[in-house]
Amino acid sequence: MGINFDDLKNKAADLVEKHGDKIEDGVEKAGDFAKKRFGHEEQIDGVVNKIQDAIPDKPSDR
Repeated sequence: MGINFDDLKNKAADLVEKHGDKIEDGVEKAGDFAKKRFGHEEQIDGVVNKIQDAIPDKPSDR
């Protein structure tokens, strides 16, 4: 009995598909916090943009 990583991957993909907008909002808020706390705006914005680009659009948004 081990961890089935394919199942975990599929569940994560389903959650991202269903809640991508909430994830994007959370990433944006985390980025804003990090910029206020640590500075480095350009680097943080770059990471935030890459994460948001990796989140697929909902089928209804296409």
